[in-house]
Amino acid sequence: MSIKRALLKLAYPLYRILTKQFTERGKIAINTSDNRPAISFYSLSIRLNNGTFLQFDDLRGRKALIVNTASDCVYTSQFAALEQLYKHAGGRLLIIGFPSNDFNNQEPGTDNDIARFCERNYNISFPLAAKSHVTGSEKNAVYKWLTGEEKNGWNSREPVWNFSKYLVNEAGILTHYFGPSVTPAQVYHTAFEE
Repeated sequence: MSIKRALLKLAYPLYRILTKQFTERGKIAINTSDNRPAISFYSLSIRLNNGTFLQFDDLRGRKALIVNTASDCVYTSQFAALEQLYKHAGGRLLIIGFPSNDFNNQEPGTDNDIARFCERNYNISFPLAAKSHVTGSEKNAVYKWLTGEEKNGWNSREPVWNFSKYLVNEAGILTHYFGPSVTPAQVYHTAFEE
């Protein structure tokens, strides 16, 4: 792990507390009206960073947590908690990481670089999508669905930074948006204990 990454990992706890209190990074948005998507979540698919494709139709019957990730971010240490959540939830939840370089050049590596980093430092077993955009006019189709109210039924909130999280329930309904300062443990509590 580089010196920069080690310093970011050390700074994470304090940074998370401060940003959760005083910025959009700690926000949670909830689909309180149980709005249904106009376009089915299960019609989507993505190319994974290993070149294979994941058809979202295969996710029927379990929750999906979609997270935009970066290797050089103060929130990068959330990879460990995401992996712990993935293993703890078992087959009830699929986490999909979406590496992106959309915020301050914090994911400059290739798909191979990203996969090696995640394996070496966090032993990630959940799937990672191929590196793509999650904001702006070039965002990938999954993020167009997640941030398009006309597609998902209610949410237009884009990621405010790396490690923003979107939770889709077992029926393919987007239920929550979590800012990056919301921990994976808090997401688990929301998804499985409320």
